[in-house]
Amino acid sequence: MPTHDQMVAAVHGYVNAFANNDPAAVAALFAPDATVEDPIGSPQHKGHDAILAFYTESMKTGAKLTLEGPIRTAGDYAAFAFSVSLAFKDTARIDVIDTFRFNEDGKVVEMRAYFGPNNMQGM
Repeated sequence: MPTHDQMVAAVHGYVNAFANNDPAAVAALFAPDATVEDPIGSPQHKGHDAILAFYTESMKTGAKLTLEGPIRTAGDYAAFAFSVSLAFKDTARIDVIDTFRFNEDGKVVEMRAYFGPNNMQGM
């Protein structure tokens, strides 16, 4: 099972990858057969190629992430609240909670993003 420190480091790596506009750094956090469901209810992106393509497109918005509180870990999960600022709109903000589930090697095997229209401002 991954440690608290490993999971927290992965979340910080995720946030930093957005700060550096580096979708490959995000994809590297995931296991080869991982899934991303962003937002919940949308089609899943499965595997490194699909995950890399998804984050490459996401970062074209100029999205920057800011953690909003501590990273919570339990078992093989990490949950974290953050806000997304979008560069193409000065006032656009999305408030999100993500969950990461990790494998024994500390790689993310499942990412789920929780947000909806009521969590979007200025869009």
